[in-house]
Amino acid sequence: MSSADPEHREEEEAPAVGDDEDTGANIAPIVKLEEVAVTTGEEDEDPILDLKSKLYRFDKDGNQWKERGAGTVKFLKHKVTGKVRLLMRQSKTLKICANHLILPTMSVQEHAGNEKSCVWHARDYADGELKDELFCIRFPSIENCKSFMETFQEVAESQKAEDDKESSAAAGLIEKLSVEEKAEKKEGEEKSDDKTEKESGKESKAVEEKKAEEPASSA
Repeated sequence: MSSADPEHREEEEAPAVGDDEDTGANIAPIVKLEEVAVTTGEEDEDPILDLKSKLYRFDKDGNQWKERGAGTVKFLKHKVTGKVRLLMRQSKTLKICANHLILPTMSVQEHAGNEKSCVWHARDYADGELKDELFCIRFPSIENCKSFMETFQEVAESQKAEDDKESSAAAGLIEKLSVEEKAEKKEGEEKSDDKTEKESGKESKAVEEKKAEEPASSA
C-alpha cells in the first residue's frame, strides 16, 4: 500500500485526542435534581443494640420456616416515651423485616438445637398491619445470639418497671381526682345546707311578721 494514500496520510498526521484532554466544551446537566431530606423514622430514638442477622417467620399454612430477610436488627429506645421497639431492615433494599414494640409479657428463648438462633412471639407491624408472628433469628456467632437474648430480656423487664410506674402514677391521679371530687361534693352540700337554712330562716321570719300583723288588723 502506497504511503501517498491520502486517507493513510491524514490518519498519521491527525493528532491523537486523549481521554482526559479538555475540549473546552461546557455541558450543562439535562435535569437539575434538588436535595431531598430523607427520614428513617428513627430520628427520635436511640439504638441500644445493632447486630447483623438473618430473620425467619413461621408460616402456619405451610408449617415451615420462611426467610424474611438478612440485614441489621436493632433495639431502639424512644427519647421521650422510653418505649423500646425491635426494628430490622434488609441490608440492600432497607425494606423492613420486623417492627414491633418490646412488651413486658414477651420472652425469647434459644431455638432447639441451634445456639446461634433464638425464637419469640410478637404482634408485628412490618407489613403495615398488626400480625401475630413467630420469629426466628440467626446470628453469625453464639456470642451475638446471647447478647441479643440478654438485651431482649433486659428491655422487657425495664418495660414492665415502666408500666408499673405508669400504673402507680395513674392510680395516684385517680385517687387525687376522687379526693377532689369528694371535697367539691362536700363543699356543695354545705353550701346547699346553708342556703336551705337561710331560706328557712326567711320563711320563719315572714310567718312571724305575718302573725304580728294579724291582731293589729283585727283591732
